[in-house]
Amino acid sequence: MTREWPPEVYGGAGVHVEYLARELRQLIDVDVFCFGAPREDARAFGPWDDVAAGGGALQTMSVDLAMAAAVDGADVVHSHTWYANLGGHLAKLLRQIPHVLTTHSLEPQRPWKAEQLGAGGYALSSFCERTAIENADAVIGVSAAMRDDVLSSYPAVAAERVSVIHNGIDADLYRPDARTEVLERYGVDRARPYVLFVGRITRQKGLLHLVHAARDFDSRAQVVLCAGAPDEPEHEREVVEAVEALRASRDAVIWIEKMLERPEVIQLLTHAAVFVVPSVYEPMGIVNLEAMACETAVVASRVGGIPEVVDDGVTGLLVPPADPEALATAVNEVLRDPERARGMGEAGRKRVLERFTWTAVAKETVALYERLVEQA
Repeated sequence: MTREWPPEVYGGAGVHVEYLARELRQLIDVDVFCFGAPREDARAFGPWDDVAAGGGALQTMSVDLAMAAAVDGADVVHSHTWYANLGGHLAKLLRQIPHVLTTHSLEPQRPWKAEQLGAGGYALSSFCERTAIENADAVIGVSAAMRDDVLSSYPAVAAERVSVIHNGIDADLYRPDARTEVLERYGVDRARPYVLFVGRITRQKGLLHLVHAARDFDSRAQVVLCAGAPDEPEHEREVVEAVEALRASRDAVIWIEKMLERPEVIQLLTHAAVFVVPSVYEPMGIVNLEAMACETAVVASRVGGIPEVVDDGVTGLLVPPADPEALATAVNEVLRDPERARGMGEAGRKRVLERFTWTAVAKETVALYERLVEQA
């Protein structure tokens, strides 16, 4: 059960579900329930018109009810994010089957979600997540830091029910792309190095900290921001104002205000001098793996599960979160030494191939399913 499913994938959780399901289907039978328009490879559900006046969170809960009612013949139900967690919990109760829940983030760690959902909506999303996590037969954290967050945020959850299965990456898809037509399409100067950000416009991703830091980036560098899908209008306005101020202070600030197609992202990642992840909260951050798989050095916040992915000083540099000065210093350190940056990129892809593949993730997940079914 998932909110996101291709072609409607906008975040790391959606990427996770897409690739995990693909690999699981090589091992077991998998039915995917998702939100949105009809799909050929999944069953899609929409919200009830009668609850529209209650807002987005209540509409989400109506989708969860419909999903739970449609479960039939499954041995295990597996839900992702608060959007689908309640559906998994209800299916567990209705069908008397184990519920596995993967945590990609936690509502108590994201108080800014109240801006997006409203106070009442945030109360509902928190209810859905808490109810499902505290009653799930198994909780998967996508990093050790995520597991720690689960246990601290929800002390009623027994530690033995929380496992760590890291995110993965398709290294056959995410690999260096020597072509440059995407750079030309968006006006990126191939003769100048560029600093790249790819992500949603949400406080969690720390884009404002990057924009403030960029005032002190090496003047030779371009700043390329692939940022779209804003969570809420106020934060979008702050980002727009900050980018306008940045453009007044330096040239070559390119803002691509949409979520790009995957091949476009891969090409931009490949040619970036450095990829920046300024998140203030990040349970793991698949985007770090995507950049590393494309042999690009990463400068990222030392938060959540990122230190489990980015090997500080080897595949990139880690900096304190919400610290524009430290971020600028680290970015400039990489920009000044292209040979070191190249070595970091090569080490990053090697690390991905050794430790972060979807095949390994799927095998661990199936093993967890089998244990639960045996115990049921």
